[in-house]
Amino acid sequence: MEYWVRKALETYPTPFLLLDLSKVEKNYLALKSSLKNAEIFYAVKANSHPKIIATLERLGCNFDVASKGEIEKLLSLGVKGHRMSFGNTIKKEEDIAFAYRNGVRLFAVDSEMEVEKVAVNAPGSAVFVRIATDGDDADWPLTRKFGTDPEDALRLLLLAAKKKLIPVGLSFHVGSQNLNPKSWQRAIEKAAKVFKKAMRYGLNLYLLNVGGGFPVKHRKPIPSLQEIADAIWKAVDENLWFVHSLKLIAEPGRYMVGDAGWLVSRVILRSERMNENWVYIDAGVFHGLAETIQNFEYEILVLGKECEEKETFHLAGPTCDSVDVIYDKVRLPKTITLNDVVCFVNAGAYTVEYNTHFNGIEPPKTLFVEDLVGGKEETMSLATVERSTL
Repeated sequence: MEYWVRKALETYPTPFLLLDLSKVEKNYLALKSSLKNAEIFYAVKANSHPKIIATLERLGCNFDVASKGEIEKLLSLGVKGHRMSFGNTIKKEEDIAFAYRNGVRLFAVDSEMEVEKVAVNAPGSAVFVRIATDGDDADWPLTRKFGTDPEDALRLLLLAAKKKLIPVGLSFHVGSQNLNPKSWQRAIEKAAKVFKKAMRYGLNLYLLNVGGGFPVKHRKPIPSLQEIADAIWKAVDENLWFVHSLKLIAEPGRYMVGDAGWLVSRVILRSERMNENWVYIDAGVFHGLAETIQNFEYEILVLGKECEEKETFHLAGPTCDSVDVIYDKVRLPKTITLNDVVCFVNAGAYTVEYNTHFNGIEPPKTLFVEDLVGGKEETMSLATVERSTL
């Protein structure tokens, strides 16, 4: 990717997110292969750029949506409602009705009121109940705000049937950037108990949504996709063998686009304050790096200084807000200085989607490797990059 970053810098100012669509395609195909017959619903919230949507739509991917706005964007790009799952468990009534009018028939719920809202505004639709997980092995846990306990999940499934909805199954999310395949196993074991009880009440559940959480390489070691897939199928075989024609779906977001992009910025100030070294760049927590507020650990590369001796710096963004500190302590090249190019590796997910214009500062724009390809030499270079990722 460094070649393409340098190529982009010849024309475009920083900050920008540089994405490689061929990597998005490879990630989708790898997940489809590992999860066998599972249906993939891309979590649009990770990166909703039209070119990403178009690439995945062409490949046959479905889409997990969180709002009316995301549904409208997909519809405008030719994606039909029946290929969407409204996975947000906190929906406005008018958004549910809008989704229903446009062909969406699959909805997530995790509370009594949400079941009632779907019953009124999307009558006869299929619903799945989201159960809570501990999120212990995730860099970005999704606990407390979402999901319910198994006993309540059963009650909600029965309530859905009473409200003339179609209760089809359960979902869970082990937390974004989960580093332990056993997290999926534990969640499936919990879900299986609900399936068994539901069957005793005469419900015909057949859908298990294993969510997202598939990790992307940053600074910590990660399990392989195949290790996670093997853990999922082992848990399904051991715990859900009694479900006839089980339908498995997954909702990857970060996995699909994370390692397809680098966020590229420049140093705009280096200073020493109270015996501490500070570096300020033209991206920050309000301009692409919001996840670092919870210490999400990106690998950082300073172009041309990869092998230099490093020391500890405070790394911050460009705004007049003290919250805009990317990392309090991070190792950077000792000689880092004005206009050096600072790259956040594998930052294709949850960066530009968090963009703001706070302080009137322009957020990172999105560029694509495919748009930088010019003559024969560059086309050959792109082919070399593609081969190296196989």
